[in-house]
Amino acid sequence: MTWGRSVLCATFIAPPFHRYSSNTKVLLHVLFIPKWWPNANDPQLGDFLRKQALAAASRTKVSVLHVHADKRPAARYGTVVSEEAGLWEVTSSYPASEMGFGPLRKMVNLFRYRTAALRGWERLTLERGKPDLVHVHIMVRPALLALWIKRRSRVPYIISEQSSEYLDGKYAGKSAAFKMLSKAVFRRASAVVAVSPFLGDALVAHGLCNEYKVVPNVIPGLDRPLPPPGSPGHFLVVADLVDRTKNVSGVLRAMAQARKQEQRIQLTVIGDGPDRAALEQLTGDLGISDSVTFLGRLANRDVLDRMAHAASVIINSNVETFSVVTGEALAQGKPVIATRCGGPMAFVTPENGLLINTRDDDALARAMVDMTQNADRYSAASIRDSVNSRSSPEAVGRTLLELYTAIVASTDA
Repeated sequence: MTWGRSVLCATFIAPPFHRYSSNTKVLLHVLFIPKWWPNANDPQLGDFLRKQALAAASRTKVSVLHVHADKRPAARYGTVVSEEAGLWEVTSSYPASEMGFGPLRKMVNLFRYRTAALRGWERLTLERGKPDLVHVHIMVRPALLALWIKRRSRVPYIISEQSSEYLDGKYAGKSAAFKMLSKAVFRRASAVVAVSPFLGDALVAHGLCNEYKVVPNVIPGLDRPLPPPGSPGHFLVVADLVDRTKNVSGVLRAMAQARKQEQRIQLTVIGDGPDRAALEQLTGDLGISDSVTFLGRLANRDVLDRMAHAASVIINSNVETFSVVTGEALAQGKPVIATRCGGPMAFVTPENGLLINTRDDDALARAMVDMTQNADRYSAASIRDSVNSRSSPEAVGRTLLELYTAIVASTDA
């Protein structure tokens, strides 16, 4: 794909690269280009990426270019700038096509994405100057934009991946042309970052890189006072209600089984998605409607408030590259029941929870009974300590700055 030869005057008037130096304290300027980012339609989308950006912004100069597909009927091209906690963001929107013919719709939207991306880049360079480094989050359009910037303005880029498609077979099923494009873009990156070793190993197995750096997501809530233990048997699930990935139906089936032994078990489900109606129907069919509450989507602070009142959190996913929910629960001192689905395996130990196999309703039911009847064996303070050292905003920001400084230094050499 070619991004064209549009001449942006900002490219020529941008100031020279900034370089981080312990002597001069001149900051590197890093540009985040995410595929997913919180927006009015979905305030939870990519919130974990924004937390990484905020962690980096606490240590260096960070800008964000978010190219947003606006699906409203009267949508138009436009750029909006905002700034919070040192993080400067430009959202460049385009009117997303909703035509029925898929291939043509994708071509139209790709062209519109390109137009909006270049408009956002122009405003960014005019107001913030040319970045020293581009940090791409999630393939593939943001990486194509970064490749264009590299060729046009000689700015290196790195790629961070968090998508489960490299684990669940979706990437393996893509066309040979798409895989060739992906490999070409990965090859031209100065570094590849994975959110967990499980995902990083998958990227290597797919031939997308030979090595990678692990940078975990920021776990929110570590600055909150530790809440008291919840009532034993009060479980919480926080997930997009896409059952083939999150397997919330398995939680409901396990709960119906577990309640035959332990009547204290109750469940709250936070999240929404295409399978919500089917899951609510299943709750009725299993006869547990009186013990299950569906709350829909909530803002992150409200999720943490609800989590503070739970006794335990369940992550029953079939695949997770990281699982921020696991980290959030541990940060609140809550023991977890999690599947061996990837990401949670790096967090969960016998001291902070229970690991079970994926798609195992019987094992989940036993774990729910066990955790209800033995809730006093867990220490909230010890559970929090298990994630604080590597996933606090300070730790993630420090790791990112070390990576950025090394990449820019190697580019200059």
